[in-house]
Amino acid sequence: MSPASTPAPGAPAAAVTRAEYCVIACAEAWRDNGEVLASPMGPIPSIGARLAKRTFSPDLLLTDGEAMLVGLDGTPEGWLPYRQHLTMVTGGRRHVMMGASQLDRFGNQNISCVGDWSRPTRQLLGVRGAPVNTLNNPTSYWVPRHSPRVFVERVDMVCGVGYDRAAAAGPSATRFHRIPRVVSDLGVFDFATPEHSMRLASLHPGVTVEQVREATGFGLSVPDEVPRTREPTPEELRLIREVIDPGGARDREVRS
Repeated sequence: MSPASTPAPGAPAAAVTRAEYCVIACAEAWRDNGEVLASPMGPIPSIGARLAKRTFSPDLLLTDGEAMLVGLDGTPEGWLPYRQHLTMVTGGRRHVMMGASQLDRFGNQNISCVGDWSRPTRQLLGVRGAPVNTLNNPTSYWVPRHSPRVFVERVDMVCGVGYDRAAAAGPSATRFHRIPRVVSDLGVFDFATPEHSMRLASLHPGVTVEQVREATGFGLSVPDEVPRTREPTPEELRLIREVIDPGGARDREVRS
């Protein structure tokens, strides 16, 4: 039976997959956010945002990550005019979950190029809206494959602004700047340290601290006791498997 299948009546539910823990971890990024634009980018963040709205964050306004307003099933319901979108974005009323080609210990993100920016070895997406996102509203990150190539000592080009650079720029940059969490296929990370460096906040079941350290290209802050990413409730599992993602897109992004 595939992880997305529904068991027969009376049969035990399929074991929670790594992808489903990632969905839960992404959904938790929007807990207690209130009435904000949830802008998830990628399958698992999108499933997580829709799960959050169906359960503990009903006031979220779902978007496709750009300019379309979407319903609980992900289909477009309306269009957010660009002027209104910018008004909400620059006032802290949006919480984006972006991807990252590189992330450093202070949350600086790169999605533009690898190597020297004047002669990069690889051209990526470009800076896009990362500076505006990170300086004007909370921005979390989703990394489906945790590795030292992504979690680096120093990003090759700053696109999303981290805590050290925002602080150096002063109050105009820190007013709405916040990185609530980074979710990867190994665990959840935050910046709850005195210097706002990345900290291991929880491990997905089956993952060890040693695995995370080996897959991270900088010295990660690790507390003495690291909790496990919380278990999904039976109702959350039902919603993920039967309502939000019956086709199992989550398991194609993160395999168990």
